[in-house]
Amino acid sequence: MVMPDSDVFARLTDPYRPELLAYCYRMLGSVHDAEDLVQETYLRAWRSYAAFDGRASLRTWLYRIATNVCLTALEHRKRRPLPSGLGGPSDDPEGPLAPPPEVTWLQPFPDRLVHAGSDDPATIVAARASLRLALIAALQYLPPRQRAVLILRDVLALRAAEVAELLGISVPAVKSILQRARAQLGQMAPSEDDTTETSGAHQRELLDRYVAAFENADITALMGLLTKDAVLEMPPTPSWFAGRESVGRFFGSRVLTAPGVFRMVATAANGQPAAAMYQRGPDGVHHAHAVMVLSASDAGITQIVAFRDPDLFEFFRLPQTLGCARHARAVP
Repeated sequence: MVMPDSDVFARLTDPYRPELLAYCYRMLGSVHDAEDLVQETYLRAWRSYAAFDGRASLRTWLYRIATNVCLTALEHRKRRPLPSGLGGPSDDPEGPLAPPPEVTWLQPFPDRLVHAGSDDPATIVAARASLRLALIAALQYLPPRQRAVLILRDVLALRAAEVAELLGISVPAVKSILQRARAQLGQMAPSEDDTTETSGAHQRELLDRYVAAFENADITALMGLLTKDAVLEMPPTPSWFAGRESVGRFFGSRVLTAPGVFRMVATAANGQPAAAMYQRGPDGVHHAHAVMVLSASDAGITQIVAFRDPDLFEFFRLPQTLGCARHARAVP
């Protein structure tokens, strides 16, 4: 078999890499897994490019390979939840936290990796909105094939005929699968009213005030940012807390104990404001601790998901430690 020229192959296929990464993330709920599966997709595409006949577009052909790679991977993986997907909230913010279970958790997706294939700001905003944590968490409950059909049709806007050819099924089958997926997602995903967010300027203001509250250990300022029904989740800890009072008691008794313990770097993930959290160690250096993704409304911060996984910092292009100098903000 004659292999394609590497430069030609890269020139033709590389523009689709960012959107394929976002697609694999929506399917798997993991930026780590998504990167691995995109690499596998491109390896398979490279090996079979000579057989590409052009009947479908190159983009659709790559999505066919990526979908098969994802479906195969999902045969051996359980869904990635958030703590709120495993049980009810804890009623004792000052009590012992439940030990981490044998669970593979949902991960955040850095906004810097989002590229909608367009320089149009509205298109990029729409792409980021389709990566919101609440939606990704809900997608994990769908069977893999339903998940693929719903993403391909409702997020990527492929035609039913394209999806049918891509999956090797009939158009009526696509429509039937899509109908079931939409119905099931509607039962799990938050309503549109619940996901309406505040303006970008207000989000940035809330994030700046949130960062300042943590760095200054100002629990009063933090409480002033939270809505009455705010939620805090902290994978890999399965314990989570609902309500401003519970969240505030947890932070006040366990986290915001003294100024300077934490330093924060503003960033963005899943189309939402986020902050990388660094904790001061015995050596006096602040070490990577968690990526905190915020959901916000006009009333304030409605949800905090603190992903306590220092390995995630690599995907945000953030260092593992911060020195003594005052940090610079990573602008979303």
